[in-house]
Amino acid sequence: MNPMLQLMVQAALEAGAEIEAIYGAGCATEVKEDGSPVTEADRRAEAIILRRLRTAYAEIPVLAEEEACAGCIPEIGQRFFCVDPLDGTRGFINRTGEFTVNIALIETGEPVAGVVYAPDSHLLYYGAKSEGAFRARDGAAPEPIACRTPAAGALIGIGSRDQAAQGSAERNSRLGITKFVPTSSSLKFCMVAEGSADVYPRYGPTMEWDTAAGQAVLEAAGGRVMILENEEERAPLRYGKVSAGFRNPHFVAWGR
Repeated sequence: MNPMLQLMVQAALEAGAEIEAIYGAGCATEVKEDGSPVTEADRRAEAIILRRLRTAYAEIPVLAEEEACAGCIPEIGQRFFCVDPLDGTRGFINRTGEFTVNIALIETGEPVAGVVYAPDSHLLYYGAKSEGAFRARDGAAPEPIACRTPAAGALIGIGSRDQAAQGSAERNSRLGITKFVPTSSSLKFCMVAEGSADVYPRYGPTMEWDTAAGQAVLEAAGGRVMILENEEERAPLRYGKVSAGFRNPHFVAWGR
């Protein structure tokens, strides 16, 4: 593991431990201006990650969800970190266990390294361009993961448990999905990366911090994430979309 990715993993694990402690004790929920929920776990996890990244790599700007939502947006260059300290806050609030810590490194719009950590299950995914993707649970030795080659006409799709867009079932059928598994957070990307699913179509709104780390892991495992325009795949999903407010278009994440 290269030193930068190792630091990203350490930051995610430390933030995850803080989230898990708050998860056990419970905390109040607030609602942000965009209508999404936020908790003390989001804020404290982000503070841990920001401290780690800015201490080690002060020259690299960090785009972090809670800071961005509060109007604190750094000047984005060709290289920046993209952070979602607690993806799946609703899962945290509803105690489903389906929430993650996400840290990605972006270079010229491409997510080249990423870490996704699920604190409740102690499940860690990480990967980097040209270095492969890996999975580890409960501190055990990491094992390499890769997207699977699906059986013809039998694609397993995965998608949001709570935010399926209208018409998703018909669109999924056109993609060749015969079985659909609902889950929450960036774990959807990781399940495609490890071969538990074949495709993750997303027809609803997402932000760059929701997807960057998961996309990095998936692409390191041999997958791809493509923008959807008029139901057609147009180009890879890229980052640093300042003029769009860091909002993503619809996309589809494929395994092998």
